[in-house]
Amino acid sequence: MTATYLSAGANRQTAAADWADDGTLCYGAGRNLAVWRPADEVGVQQLLRGHSDEIKAVQYLGEGLFVSGGDDKNLLLWSIPTEGDEGLCIQTVTDAHSAPINCIAAARSSTDKKKTIFATGAADYTIKIWALMETWELGRIHERPQATIMLLQTIQTKPRFFPLCLALVAVTDTTHGSEPQSWLLAAAGTNNKIQIFAGAKTGSAFSFDLQASLSGHEGWVRSLDFGWEGTPFASDLLLASASQDKYVRLWRIHKGSSAPAPTASATAAAAAVGETDTSLDLSAPASTNTPSNKAHRLQAGPETYSVTFEALLLGHEDWIYSARWTSNGPHQKPRLLTTSADNSLGIWEADEASGIWVTTARLGELSKEKGATTATGSVGGFWAGLWSPNGREVVTLCRTGSWRRWTLASASAEDSNARWVQALGVTGHVAPVTGVSWSRDGAYLLSTSTDQTTRLHAAWTSRTTGGSPSWHEMARPQIHGYDLNCIDSLGGSQFVSGADEKLMRVFHEPKSVARLLEALTGREAPAEEALPDAANMPVLGLSNKAVDVDGGAGGDEAGDGVDTDTLVDVDRPPPEDILARNTLWPETEKLYGHGYEISCLGVSHDGSLVASACRASSLNHAVVRLFETAPQWTEVRPPLPLHTLTVTRLRFSGDDRFLLSVGRDRQWAVFGRAEGSTYTLAQHNGKAHSRMILDCAWAPTVDARRVFATAGRDKTVKVWLSTPDSPLFVLAATVNELEPVTAVDFLWRPTTKTTTPQLVLAVGTESGRLAVLTLDAATLKVSSRQDIGSGALLSGAVLQLAWRPKTADDTADADLAIAGDDGSLRVFRYSEP
Repeated sequence: MTATYLSAGANRQTAAADWADDGTLCYGAGRNLAVWRPADEVGVQQLLRGHSDEIKAVQYLGEGLFVSGGDDKNLLLWSIPTEGDEGLCIQTVTDAHSAPINCIAAARSSTDKKKTIFATGAADYTIKIWALMETWELGRIHERPQATIMLLQTIQTKPRFFPLCLALVAVTDTTHGSEPQSWLLAAAGTNNKIQIFAGAKTGSAFSFDLQASLSGHEGWVRSLDFGWEGTPFASDLLLASASQDKYVRLWRIHKGSSAPAPTASATAAAAAVGETDTSLDLSAPASTNTPSNKAHRLQAGPETYSVTFEALLLGHEDWIYSARWTSNGPHQKPRLLTTSADNSLGIWEADEASGIWVTTARLGELSKEKGATTATGSVGGFWAGLWSPNGREVVTLCRTGSWRRWTLASASAEDSNARWVQALGVTGHVAPVTGVSWSRDGAYLLSTSTDQTTRLHAAWTSRTTGGSPSWHEMARPQIHGYDLNCIDSLGGSQFVSGADEKLMRVFHEPKSVARLLEALTGREAPAEEALPDAANMPVLGLSNKAVDVDGGAGGDEAGDGVDTDTLVDVDRPPPEDILARNTLWPETEKLYGHGYEISCLGVSHDGSLVASACRASSLNHAVVRLFETAPQWTEVRPPLPLHTLTVTRLRFSGDDRFLLSVGRDRQWAVFGRAEGSTYTLAQHNGKAHSRMILDCAWAPTVDARRVFATAGRDKTVKVWLSTPDSPLFVLAATVNELEPVTAVDFLWRPTTKTTTPQLVLAVGTESGRLAVLTLDAATLKVSSRQDIGSGALLSGAVLQLAWRPKTADDTADADLAIAGDDGSLRVFRYSEP
């Protein structure tokens, strides 16, 4: 089993990602650590499990080492090689804090390639200082000495607040072994003050002490970052603080007992808020929340530093979540990247002539829907921003969990007129993936999730680089207001989905998406005459409306916000803003009848019937309802009664002669097709498993024998058989697993090594394990078993499995789609052992 596609959205946390010097970007994706190398344009390359709850903070420590923390209160140290080997968790510090860890900051000295000192802040009102050390044992990880982290100091915040952001910097040049070493630590969070700690280490003695408290912000501070104005250790240090008050404040830290002269930016900012006193008083801290030039004195080791207000950056219209410095890139000047909930990011530089800080680039979009996620514009704000190691790329995290990426479109690093151009990012679900379904021709994969979106994924080969195809999200057909629970393809260009509402919705592929898939994947577009141009969702609605781009049926109002021109002559998968705005599918039908939330559905192979069920605790509501798709989309009455609790899965046999249902009441039922679209109960087993049945799957018919499998919480997979001589289904085999089985699906193909037909069954479990079983078609006994490697296990339950439909020109390999409770969607390539 080889992973060909890994998709997972990032956690909406400002500190949950960091970009390493070697180009590796790691971010928290639910409980997984996602490894992404943006320059490769192949998406997420690894999903590493280790945390038991959401990851909130990730920090690069140097030489392929990352540290992460989150809601499980643990600190994990990771070794992520540049290429080749899988990443490994090399140390877990259990209960590093007594509450969720919110932020991590690290400092690199002048001599160490690794950031050997880092700090963590948590909701237990504490900040802890840690050291990264290399052990003296002979054990090696990825050809490097094994590293370990050790606690040095615990700081109780006074007055008590939750640290939401930290910044740590070494201020001593230790190139020639000078002692003592000293650091500055800035901390802020659920108040409007910034606390500055000074730390020093002489020999084995080590301590951080509170030195100053900076006033000025009027809301919670969400981000802090230190950056050198010029040459490290020889120039002043700048501290950027971003707040929910919609402003960024810059603070100057100057070495020496005398404070620097006020800059033009500081004077202008003070005048803007009515602060006219520009005197410098080292002994008196600022006593108001207005920017001022009053200085604070710090003592870090033997050196004295002053902290003065430098500049007030205005321009964002909503909360500012992130502020990051870089001195790499054009002109080697310090530049600041800010991201905000107003759906924009800004790049700031000091004007050479006046020293005033100005915006040199504004990326993203302006939208009237501030801080919201809609299908017609806003992506809900940017929660984090990162610079690439060379300073020529930036990425920003959208509220939808997707990363947007921009690069400087210039061959020369000295080109001051270079433009920022949007490049390929990554996307993914941010909540459990509840359903997956391949299109009937296997050209693309549909996934749906409790994050209230349906996404379309397909393989793409770059025209410029060539190489192997890589999988990406190509469209977002449905953005809903309810959690989505199930999905199935309906014909070549339709699908039906069910959500936490009492109805199902049917969607039809528009011309714009058909042309996009044809251009990027080579899939032949269906006849366009019958397709709508595009779709749009009203701001306060749930139904995607068809749009006539030429101004026909929908008019200008219906087409508001939809720009199909962005999908013309595309050469790469669309970015997040296009996905959310221009790739919706119009809704064509609604199917009513159920009294509670839709739990599962299934579509017949000929596309003529849709079977569905809802959550239920009684016989009246646990019925299976059938709907004809032609000519009128009507319900076939009466519904099919049998189950007494929620039906968990519905599957049609390959020839649609039988409908299989399983449920939480521990029984399965087989309904046989009578006349037309009418089904009647053919057989049921009230005690098929000792606990609830969670999934089922039909095997292709071999020698006129019918086979299906059921998966139960009783840790078994049971295989049932019916033959022409004995039409009733009987238990033919039982496969015992070590934990509850949550998903199964069959693939059939003749083996290339023998002439005996084989049945291939994929099995997923509650803990995220996956196995592929080969059953002998004659005896239905397991002839071989292949377990997925430990490095590719899910960090949550496997919720659904789906083999890709095989065509005549397919190779012996097969693709398996995996929907995970951890919010990940994965496609694995199965090769015969």
